[in-house]
Amino acid sequence: MSNKELPIYNIEDFNSETEFYCNELTLHLKEHHFIHKPHKHDFFLIVLFTHGTGTHEIDFTSYKVTPGTVFMLRPGQTHNWKLSKDIDGYIFFHSKNFYDSIAISQKIHDYPFFSSIHNPPIITFKNKPKEKLTSLFAEMKKEYEEDNLLKFQKLHTLTTLAYIELTRSYQTQTPVKSTLYQLKVKQLEDLIDIHFKTLKFSYQYADKMAISEKHLNRICRSCLNKTTTDIITDRIILEAKRSLAHTQLSINQIAESLGYADASYFSRLFKKRTGETALTFMKKNRH
Repeated sequence: MSNKELPIYNIEDFNSETEFYCNELTLHLKEHHFIHKPHKHDFFLIVLFTHGTGTHEIDFTSYKVTPGTVFMLRPGQTHNWKLSKDIDGYIFFHSKNFYDSIAISQKIHDYPFFSSIHNPPIITFKNKPKEKLTSLFAEMKKEYEEDNLLKFQKLHTLTTLAYIELTRSYQTQTPVKSTLYQLKVKQLEDLIDIHFKTLKFSYQYADKMAISEKHLNRICRSCLNKTTTDIITDRIILEAKRSLAHTQLSINQIAESLGYADASYFSRLFKKRTGETALTFMKKNRH
């Protein structure tokens, strides 16, 4: 299936030299006009808002932007925003390789906001973000713009410090369950990402993970308060929404691309999960 109408940007679209990028938000928005329309990235992105207001839509969920809001986006997520003219803050992003190739123990997916697509991509600090966090972003931007010895080692260290501060605040706002269970959820989501078009049943994923279907359901309910089937279906519906909004494919073609020979069954599933028909969603969201 083609998603050619939904751009997928990589770091080379912003900086051709590295696997890391950092900027003040106002400059970033001014220098890259192409990001004002819905798009995806193939990198991890953090944006901290220090001034202004607006809305930020991530995978069809709309979040309020206020001073002190931080968003953490994983590769592949669709997003766009509507921001006030006085918006300000910081943004940085990097590839998986940038972080994991230097990291000794903690890998990028070990941070709770990146460990599961079902974990909220937002932290809201009341009034304003912690001064420590803002100063980390400012130091990161300064280091990024200069050409000092061990530049990327320091950028990696500053990124880790930022992630530690964010994790501490995130754990307070969104308590994370058993680390072992979280790893299993991450494994399940990775498998679903690969196989959701062909494997639709929970027992198929349990078999691949070499655990019982009952235990997999227990893990999913403990971590996300969802069944394994819910998580599989969530991924299918998300992909359906992306196709309905950002391609010119018909509903029948989208159903077929998602592994449903019976388009009417797909349509019933979509309405049951979203509360509206695929056609209504398409008319409302297709650009």
